[in-house]
Amino acid sequence: MAAIARRTDHRYGNRPTMKDVAARAGVGLKTVSRVVNGEPGVTLETERRVHEAIEALGFRRNDSARVLRKGRTATVGLVLEDLADPFYGPLSRAVEEVARAHGALLINGSSAEDPDREQELALALCARRVDGLIVIPAGDDHRYLEPEIRAGVATVFVDRPAGRIDADAVLSDSFGGAREGVSHLIAHGHRRIGFVGDRPRIHTGAERLRGYRAAMAEAGLPVREEWVSLGSTSPERVSVAVRELLTAPEPVTALFAGNNRVTVTAVRTLAAHPSPVALVGFDDIELADLLGITVVAQDAAALGRTAAERLFRRLDGAGGAPERVVLGTKLLARGSGEIPAPTD
Repeated sequence: MAAIARRTDHRYGNRPTMKDVAARAGVGLKTVSRVVNGEPGVTLETERRVHEAIEALGFRRNDSARVLRKGRTATVGLVLEDLADPFYGPLSRAVEEVARAHGALLINGSSAEDPDREQELALALCARRVDGLIVIPAGDDHRYLEPEIRAGVATVFVDRPAGRIDADAVLSDSFGGAREGVSHLIAHGHRRIGFVGDRPRIHTGAERLRGYRAAMAEAGLPVREEWVSLGSTSPERVSVAVRELLTAPEPVTALFAGNNRVTVTAVRTLAAHPSPVALVGFDDIELADLLGITVVAQDAAALGRTAAERLFRRLDGAGGAPERVVLGTKLLARGSGEIPAPTD
C-alpha cells in the first residue's frame, strides 16, 4: 500500500505572506501586489507564475492594509438576543441578504439575553473594525456605544429601541398588535382574559402588556392583577402560570401569550386542560397554521431587511437625526382565538 505523502513543514497560525509568494515566483513584492489587486503593468507570463505560487502556497490576501487605505472593512455586525429563538432566523437571513447585496460580510453573535454579554460582543465587533452594527438589545443602557458611534460606526437597533442614547430603531407595533389580539378575544365574548408575558423591563413585553390593558379598558373591562403573569419565558415558569390562571376561583376563559416561546408552552399546557380555552399568541410559531393557533404575526424578515437597508444608507452618507420606524403586525385567525366564551 502506497504511503500518503504529508507536508512536514506545516504549522498552524503561520499563513503564507506576499513575501513568500514573491520568493516562490521570483518576482518583487510590488508585482505580487499588482496581481493580487488586479492592477495593470504585469506580463501574462509573470501573472501566471504569481498565480501558481499563490495556489501552491495557499496564500489569501490580508485585507488589513486595504482597510487602512479605504476606511471600510466591508463587514457589519449583528448582535442577536438568542440564536435558538426561531424568530431571529428570518431576521438574520434578511440582514445577511442585504449585506451581501452591498458586498459586505455579516458577523453575528448572541447575547443570550444578558446585557453584559451584549456589551462585550458589540464592543468586540467594534474592535474588529466593523463598519456598522445592528443590535437587538438585551440591556436598557447603550451609552457604551456612544464613542463608537462618534467614531463612525453606523448603528441600528431592531425589535427594541436603544436605551439612554438616540439611535435609529426598527420596531414592530407591539402595542397595536397586542391590542388587536385581545380585542379579538373580547369580540368572541371573553371577559376574563389572562396575559402571560415576558419580563416587564423588556420593551416589547411592556408594550404588549400596555396593548392588553388598553383593549380591556376600551371594552370597559376590569383587569385583575392575578390575570397578569410576567417573568421568564422558560417552559417551567409559563406552564405554572397558565395552570394557575385556569384553576383560580374565577378562572380566565382566554389567554393572550406575549411571545412565541410563551405561546408554545401555553399550547402544550392547554392540551391537558379538560375544556377548551381560547388562545391568541404574539409572534407566529412553526406549525401554527396546522395546529389552528391564532396569532398576531410580525414580519421578522421585514424587520431585518429594513434595519439593514437603513444601516447601509447611513454608511453611504445619509444624514439626519435618528429615526424610529414601526412596522405593522397582522392578526391571523386560525381557530384557537375564535373559541367562544363559555356561557355561565
